[in-house]
Amino acid sequence: MAALVIAEHDNVSVRGATLNTVTAALACGGEVHVLIAGTDAGGAAAAAAQITGVAKVLHADAPGLNHGLAENVASQVVGIAKHYSHILFPATAAGKNVAPRVAALLDVAQISDATKVISADTFERPIYAGNAIATVQSLDAIKVITVRTTGFDPAAATGGSAAVESLPAVADSGSSTFMGSEIAKSDRPELTAAKIIVSGGRALGSSEKFTEVLTPLADKLGAALGASRAAVDAGYAPNDWQVGQTGKIVAPQLYVAIGISGAIQHLAGMKDSKVIVAINKDAEAPIFSVADYGLEADLFTAVPELIAAL
Repeated sequence: MAALVIAEHDNVSVRGATLNTVTAALACGGEVHVLIAGTDAGGAAAAAAQITGVAKVLHADAPGLNHGLAENVASQVVGIAKHYSHILFPATAAGKNVAPRVAALLDVAQISDATKVISADTFERPIYAGNAIATVQSLDAIKVITVRTTGFDPAAATGGSAAVESLPAVADSGSSTFMGSEIAKSDRPELTAAKIIVSGGRALGSSEKFTEVLTPLADKLGAALGASRAAVDAGYAPNDWQVGQTGKIVAPQLYVAIGISGAIQHLAGMKDSKVIVAINKDAEAPIFSVADYGLEADLFTAVPELIAAL
């Protein structure tokens, strides 16, 4: 049987997390279909059809499917679930909102944060903040999986030529209503998609120092800005910059950790980065245990010198 990927999109284009999820679906074996559930989402359906490896795009279009309302999207998925052996979601806020509802309605166990597909019924996922990897086997006829996108390379966004098939949309359940959103706007790359991240911790001491020290380095590198939970809790950085187990999971090409001690919860969110650089004056800081390059120095001296050298 085929695998179904529930796409994340903005009705016009498909978000990057979907591409990683397609790669995971391909590893499950069989055809891969993608569901685009939205409102006036023809653009997103056309974009999904171009993803390499996708055999079919299912397009359900209705006002009730706008903004990814979980109750309606879950009903849409459950209505076609019997045709699939695997249903995969990105392990994002949106995916984690819908997937448990689908698993509950299908009366199956959910496999969360899968980082590797061993076989069609066996998967790896991190536990204990990433300190151990569990191998999980599911005997359910339909496997509902959320995919940790940092564990899989993205499928190519172009090169495919899948057919787009229209689906009857489910009726609006009326259980929830979208009231509005406040979107943080930035000229910098989005944190989870950035190739370079400059991240700061509590050692920076204030929001002013956070901006003064890190912004010039991020500008030089063309990097996104991140923060530890301690820095966010102290008010040095906004919530959407938080990297870690309770923040965003990232795996950029380069992660620069400045003044971050490296608590286990933070390491869980960034230790899959390709190259990790740490600057900290505490030689015993846990961040050095995962760093490829470590500099034991006062960040207020080292970072300006690094910027000058760049």
